[in-house]
Amino acid sequence: MKTLSLVSIFVLAIFIGCKTEPKTPDTVEATPEKNIPELIADAHGLANWKSVNQIDFMFNVDRDSIHFERSWVWKTKKNEVTAISGADTLTYNRKSMDSIAQKTNGGFINDKYWLLAPFNLVWDAGNYSFGHSLSEKAPISGETMQKLTIVYANDGGYTPGDAYDFYFKDDYIIREWTYRKANQEEPSLTTTWEDYTEINGMQISKSHKKADGSFHLYFTQLKVQ
Repeated sequence: MKTLSLVSIFVLAIFIGCKTEPKTPDTVEATPEKNIPELIADAHGLANWKSVNQIDFMFNVDRDSIHFERSWVWKTKKNEVTAISGADTLTYNRKSMDSIAQKTNGGFINDKYWLLAPFNLVWDAGNYSFGHSLSEKAPISGETMQKLTIVYANDGGYTPGDAYDFYFKDDYIIREWTYRKANQEEPSLTTTWEDYTEINGMQISKSHKKADGSFHLYFTQLKVQ
């Protein structure tokens, strides 16, 4: 196989409101056993992830006049990833990675986070601290929503110490988010979460846009097996 050479200009930090209201599952009730990150993950269908064997997706970014794309096939049970960029393909297992796979895996972690961030709120539990507000003004729509802020630990991972603000309504479906590098006060990137689709009981946002339209990150060729 050829060695994958990934374009880096759009490798955003691991890390963002909806014109069309997404279809939501039954109302999620807060219980003493469930914290806010878990309720968000549940609302997006985390319980159905256990039946997923493979997920395919193309990660696309339109930034001003520049387009970037790359594709991934993730065999979740084996933790095997195939990265496809142009004519270059690389397959590796995330349990055993050489230096080339390690570099490629940074792109996979980034792209997967954009696709499945609600689930990462559970998968990454223990690696971040969080705070919750019942009433905050969302940065793009200006609507009053709840806000969950998470701050990753300073050690480990690809972007240690980074912070994310998730904005959501009473159904716990994410509408907007802000990424703040190294937990700085000023936003590094703020986008919508929109164009939700239901796949195998999971709610997945396929489109993320900046307010001024200069940035659009979206997913195509999305398949779940």
